[in-house]
Amino acid sequence: MSSVYGYVRVSTREQNEDRQLIALQELLIPTENIYMDKQSGKDFDRPQYKKLVRKLKRDDLLYIKSIDRLGRNYDEILEQWRLLTKEKGIDIVVLDMPLLDTRRGKDLMGTFLSDIVLQLLSFVAENERTNIRQRQAEGIAAAKAKGVHMGRPVKAVPDCFPMLVDKWNEKLISMDDVLKESGMSEATFYRRLREYRTPLN
Repeated sequence: MSSVYGYVRVSTREQNEDRQLIALQELLIPTENIYMDKQSGKDFDRPQYKKLVRKLKRDDLLYIKSIDRLGRNYDEILEQWRLLTKEKGIDIVVLDMPLLDTRRGKDLMGTFLSDIVLQLLSFVAENERTNIRQRQAEGIAAAKAKGVHMGRPVKAVPDCFPMLVDKWNEKLISMDDVLKESGMSEATFYRRLREYRTPLN
């Protein structure tokens, strides 16, 4: 007797999984057969997915909302698809892409078309992630070129800094007094001190 399963993955603990869950629940998949991981795909440590794969047996059916739930990049998606369909012998249905339904076209042509669609979609999914990272990097580079400071604002050195340094050097005041008067952290004070002592060219 074959069983029906669903798998949900959200990239972070803040992301909302309702869209994927609702789609699977509408298919009347038993709640205990829906496995969900709520963690980053970066390290791809997915305990629920691994548990699901161990449970799957030949001729079972697995529903996923989109192809990128299977992996974090092109190669990984293809590898998981091969593992599930060839080694485990299960069927997969990708809800966002009806062409990716291994129950259809079990003949050579059907398998061939399914493989082509899978490779294309996997490539598109990875390419989009690459483009997002590239746009972020270009945006940061453009902002820096315009003189926009990225990160925390740089704290201005107080006018009394040279006097505080002199007093501290002469052991007239403690480090605690220096930090209190300057409004700096100890790490910032030492960084500014190095800059202060480095002569300008």
